[in-house]
Amino acid sequence: MNKQNQKLLLKLARKTIENNFRHKDYDLENVLAEFREKKGVFVTLQKDGRLRGCVGSIEPVKSIYDGVKENALNAAFRDPRFSKLTEGELKTVYLEISVLTPPKKLEYHSPEDLLGKLTGKEGVILERNHHRATFLPQVWEDLPGKEEFLEYLSIKAGLAAEAWKQTKIYVYFAEVFREE
Repeated sequence: MNKQNQKLLLKLARKTIENNFRHKDYDLENVLAEFREKKGVFVTLQKDGRLRGCVGSIEPVKSIYDGVKENALNAAFRDPRFSKLTEGELKTVYLEISVLTPPKKLEYHSPEDLLGKLTGKEGVILERNHHRATFLPQVWEDLPGKEEFLEYLSIKAGLAAEAWKQTKIYVYFAEVFREE
């Protein structure tokens, strides 16, 4: 996606949140064909270099356009880990959008084999029974050790830290862009 289109999507996310405070909707005048493609989309809010909200969909169930609008609102007002964003706070957060490739199951035969197949550039979905969690590719920046990454992901899924050794693993990649 070119820089101009990235800026349009970031503007769409910010204006959607901003207009929500006024109980108004926001739409771009012309929705580009590229934005109508169905993709997984996450919107992340950062404040002072720390997470302030992050919500998205992994599967390509909505258009990029609709995914950005919906997840901007969800990240700002419905992330259960955080209080609702206030209008005053909006000026202090910066937005990041991740547009995902479809997830693919990663076949592996042992924990060591799994560790060898991870590159530290992919998003990872961990799944076991009814437990499921994901980390976007950018989480590798904070958790660069593969075992530590998978242990935290297991805990996020509500499992024991060592559970990653016996789970289904899916991987995906993301085009990530953020406000300057």
